[in-house]
Amino acid sequence: MTNPTFEFTRAITRRPARSIADGLRANDMGNPDLASMLAAHATYVAALKSTGAEVIELDPLDDFPDAQFVEDTALCLPQGAILMRPGAPSRMGEVAEMAPTLRGMYTQVREISGPGFVEGGDILVTPKEILVGRSARTDAAGVAELTQIAADWGHAVREVFTPEGVLHFKTDCSLMDGETILATKRLASSGCFDGYRVLHTAEGEEAAANAIRFNSLVLMAAGFPKTAAMLDQAGYEVVEIDNTDCAKLDGGMSCLSLRF
Repeated sequence: MTNPTFEFTRAITRRPARSIADGLRANDMGNPDLASMLAAHATYVAALKSTGAEVIELDPLDDFPDAQFVEDTALCLPQGAILMRPGAPSRMGEVAEMAPTLRGMYTQVREISGPGFVEGGDILVTPKEILVGRSARTDAAGVAELTQIAADWGHAVREVFTPEGVLHFKTDCSLMDGETILATKRLASSGCFDGYRVLHTAEGEEAAANAIRFNSLVLMAAGFPKTAAMLDQAGYEVVEIDNTDCAKLDGGMSCLSLRF
């Protein structure tokens, strides 16, 4: 019996474009380097493929400098895909670019039609529920529309709240297995993960919270040795990937793929 929340046969990624320096960022930490970003992206794709999964690699989109962060465009569930409605105006067009690929893979594709907004980075799917974090990019109307679509497919949605100053809900958390969540203390202290086993990122390593469990592996950003050691001791097979350039654009491990 597979667990569709972390056991996958396919992933979709998109190579970074030459326009990445025009990408959105909450804090200016300098411009990302395209060559370094492409190298890290290739390492990421190789890690996904190493588990036996098929990885669809889409071409760069120069018109959309944030388009390598494909996760925000859709929610992929066993029953079908739901096209999102990004809260950042410059990213709205990315959804139309992703739609044909998803329609080619799913018989059912629904969409958030608005007026609300939802981005995939605010959605954490666990075996028992879908957690959706309200944020600057995901509003109440978007959560309500997503809740209705997910209910048609037998999924329960629970609305939670992203900490002030944190871009996306999954900036601060990730699923490690069926009952375990890696989270920052600031997010876990809200009580939103009551009923789950919670592993906390190490002090000062909050950015490590955005990881992904992909089949047998946990992919996490490099540079967080205490959190990596903790996950290793907890029995997870950790692969560390250079996230230096993605981080300059508020990106992390989950942002870079759609997994199903």
